[in-house]
This record gives sequence, C-alpha cells and structure tokens, in this order.
Amino acid sequence: MYRIRPVVCLSFLALWFLSLPALSQDAQMPPPKVGVVTLQPQSVPRIVTLPGRAIAQSEAAIRPRVTGLVTEILYEPGAALDVGAPMFRIDPTTYEANLKSAQAQVTSAHAALTQARTSFGRTERLLGSGTTQAQVDESRAALEQAEAALQSAEAALTLAQSELDWTTVTSPINGLASVAAVSIGDLVTAGQADPLATVTQLDPIDVDMYEPSARLLSLRDDISEGRLQLKETLQATLTLETGETYAATGELVAPGFTVSTSTGAVDTRFRFDNPRRLILPGMFLRGQIDLGTTEAFLVTQNAATRSKTGQLTAWVIRDGKATQVDLVDDGTYQNHWIVTDGLEPGELLAVDNLAALSDGATVTTVPVTLDENGVVREQPAETAAGPDAGPDAATGADPAPADAAPAE
Repeated sequence: MYRIRPVVCLSFLALWFLSLPALSQDAQMPPPKVGVVTLQPQSVPRIVTLPGRAIAQSEAAIRPRVTGLVTEILYEPGAALDVGAPMFRIDPTTYEANLKSAQAQVTSAHAALTQARTSFGRTERLLGSGTTQAQVDESRAALEQAEAALQSAEAALTLAQSELDWTTVTSPINGLASVAAVSIGDLVTAGQADPLATVTQLDPIDVDMYEPSARLLSLRDDISEGRLQLKETLQATLTLETGETYAATGELVAPGFTVSTSTGAVDTRFRFDNPRRLILPGMFLRGQIDLGTTEAFLVTQNAATRSKTGQLTAWVIRDGKATQVDLVDDGTYQNHWIVTDGLEPGELLAVDNLAALSDGATVTTVPVTLDENGVVREQPAETAAGPDAGPDAATGADPAPADAAPAE
C-alpha cells in the first residue's frame, strides 16, 4: 500500500485554489459611502478679520503753566476726574503780589486817563481864546496815551489773574488720573518737559485696525466689478485677548489714507463705548468689520484643506467619481470658507468620510445635513443604507439611527 505524502497533498490543494476564477476586488469591497451636500451660491456677509490695537481717544499730559513749589496734591491716583477738577496747587505768593501790583497799575491808569480827558476838554473849549490848535492836538495825544496805558494795565491785570489761577493745576478732560510724578515741595517750571501726571479718557475708546494694502486693492476691485455690495455705514465688532466677544459695536471714525512703510498696512480707526473699561490703551484686539454682502458658496471648513503653499482644496462628486478641486476663497463666515471660484451651482460637495477618497475613485453618495458649526449631525438611516436594505452592506451591521453622529 502506497502512503500519500503530506507535501504532495498541500501542493495539489494550492494548485486547485489557483485554478479557481479570481474574485474581483470590486466584488469584495463595495464603493465607499460619502456624505455629500448640494451647493448653491448665496448672499454671504463679507466680514474681514483684522488685528487691532486700542488707542485712548484723549490723553492729556498735565504740565504746569507757572513756576513754583508744589504745595498740595489734590486728587487720588486712579480716580475719575471731570473737566476742571483740581489736581495740584503751586505756591501762589508771588502771583498774588503780582496781581495786587497789576490792580494798582490799573487804578493809576484810570486816574491818569481822567486827568487827560479833563485837560483835553478844557483846552478844546479855550481854542481861539488863549489856546492854540497845537495845544489842543498835544492834549488829544496825551488823552490817547492815557487810554493806551489803561488798556496795557488792564491786560497786565488779566495776565496776573490768570497766572494766579494757574497755580491750581486742573484736569483739561474727563478721565482717569495717573500717579503723580512729583511730590509736595518739588520745584516745577512753566512748560517743563516732564508731566506732573496724565489723565486718560477710556470711554469711549478708539481701536486702530490694520488692513493690508493688497487686500484693500482687492476689495476695491470687488466693489467696482459688483462682486461686493458695500454697506452705507461700516461697523465693527471686537474679540478680546481672552477670546470673549466684546458686547459693543464700533463706528467708523476715519479711514486710512497712508500705507505704513514698516507693515504695508492701512490704519483704519473705529470708536467703541467702553463703560466697564474692559479695553485699555495699548491692548491688542481682533476686529471684525462687516463690509457688505457678496455672492459665493459656503464650504464648511471640515470639508476643505489648505496645502503648505496656501492652496485651498475640496472633494466634489462628479458622475459618481471623486474629484479634488482647487478653490478660491475670500475669507470665512460662521465656520465656512467663502468660495468665489472653483465650484458650480448644484455641485455635490463631500463632507464626510473624506479619508476614503482618492482622485477618480467611484463612490456612493449619501445626502447629509450640517449643523450651525458645519459638522455632520444627521444621516437618515433609509438614505444611508437604502430603503429596502437590511444590514449595512459594507459592515454587516444594522444601519445607524437617524440622529447618530458620523464616524470620525
């Protein structure tokens, strides 16, 4: 009796399996299912996001207008001051004396004027009876000199009174006062370079936003060619450094007219109410300016990728096959790219199961919906697996419920 060797049996089985018809890969793996949405152009708010920096609307450096010793500091640092609130007092002794001297000069000038006026009247009446015309002219000149001397004395009195008033240094604006830079007993001089303190107005507050000049030219082209419908009044919102959205809306104060040689940006100023003083001068912010509306496609950011060169791409389904297209975007709006070129109305945009896509691959489209954040949240079971399907053809499992979230 002959015994069949195991090696011969294994070889025979291998040859038998190789002789069977090869099963196609397509028969083993059905086309991947891809969630899609149908795109249509729509009016999209054109909102640009710009870096910004807060600037105090008014900031006054308090300097003395007279020379003397500081005798009192009349305010509390950090206190809110109104216009005219006293801040410092300078020794008034010299200026009080100057005022009294100026008052005496005015009194003397009044007496001299009275005498000159009386003399002129008497000389004028005696003209032709013991008084010549030359004497009358001389008397008139003396009267005019007396009037001029009175005016000079009154001007000196006004200056002396002003200098005495200036010994009390007051705030010229409403705002918050800084810590005093001088102490009682310090000598200050009129018009010195170093301020005694500063007063800063925080409500309202201005914010400078910096727009690249290249983008500004692009916006002007869009306006001239009708792609952007500009608003009559430009308004802006702010995002604070903490990520919090600032409650107030800013109004345009002045557009920029020059380009910075260091940054290549145009400075545009907006003004915001700041009653809680959340925004401080020098604070860096992020501003959003609502320019108007433009006709474009909204592509959820989850469905598009940007390459290292900055090119934005997305997957669309054409004739049942996946195609990667290059997009031209013009900013963002509510977690979506604003796409102005690269798509056609009615096009199917792939938004789910993107990892299974390759250029030219055959896919099965499944209509899905997106929530307000651009994330797939609803995928009806009868649409995903077909109205008559039982277990899922790809996984062999029951189809997911309608409200189930898609797999990552």
